Amino acid sequence: MQSMHAIIETGGKQYKVAEGDVVYIEKLDVNAGDTVKFDQVLAVLNGETATFGAPVVEGASVEATIVKNGRGKKIRIFKYNAKKGYRKRQGHRQPYTKVEIGKISV
Repeated sequence: MQSMHAIIETGGKQYKVAEGDVVYIEKLDVNAGDTVKFDQVLAVLNGETATFGAPVVEGASVEATIVKNGRGKKIRIFKYNAKKGYRKRQGHRQPYTKVEIGKISV
């Protein structure tokens, strides 16, 4: 059985998704358990056939369920200038939304 894939755009990034995938995307302003619909579908790949949009595929959408909102692991930013006594330490945790891809419709 051929699986259907779609390339969606959200949060300024592009993701290749299939039905049942769990994807970490840029944070959306929704609660866990809600459903969200992605209309920015750039391409739909179904076995040997592929449909590409210019820039989006008309009438195509991807439905997903929000699993949770969270924050990623901390990264440490450390800036310094040698011999000048300048030291700056900073941490950052990027927020994300974990979604489970449901139905891909064309």
